[in-house]
Amino acid sequence: MNIQELFTIQQKLNDRIMSEHQLVEHNLFQEQLLAFLVEVSELANETRCFKYWSRKGASEKAIILEEYVDGVHFLLTIGLALKFTDVEIDSFEQMERSLTVQFLDVMALTHRLQETRELDTYKQLFLTYFSLGEALGFSPEEVEEAYLAKNKVNHKRQDEGY
Repeated sequence: MNIQELFTIQQKLNDRIMSEHQLVEHNLFQEQLLAFLVEVSELANETRCFKYWSRKGASEKAIILEEYVDGVHFLLTIGLALKFTDVEIDSFEQMERSLTVQFLDVMALTHRLQETRELDTYKQLFLTYFSLGEALGFSPEEVEEAYLAKNKVNHKRQDEGY
C-alpha cells in the first residue's frame, strides 16, 4: 500500500470540498476529529464486537470494509490538517487484544491527538487503526482498493451536490 499516494488523493478531495463549500479559511480540525470518531463508531456498530447482549452476528465483510475505509478518509484528512504525512506502514503489529479494546485504543488515541497534536501520537493512531483493519481481516491491498473506490464515490457525491 502506498500511503503517500493515498495522502495525495485525499488532499485532492479535501481541496475540492474546501473550495466548493467556501471553507478554505476555516480550521476544521475539531470537526475532522469528530467525523473520524463517528466513522470509527459506525464501524464498531457493524462489527457488533461490543454487543454482548445480542446473538446477531457482524455485518457482511463488504459493509465492514466500506465503514473501515470511511475512517481511512478522515484519518488521512487529520494527517493532512496537521501536516503529518510522513507515515509508513512497514508491518502491522499483531494485537492480542479484543476488537472492543482495539476500538477503545483508537478512540483514546484520537482524544490524545486532540490534546497534543503531536506527530508521534498521530503515527500511533495511524498504526493502531491499520492494525485494527488487519484484525478485521483486511489486507493492505483490500483497504487500498476499497479506499480508491470510495474516493470515486465521494467525488461523485460532490458532483451531485452532496
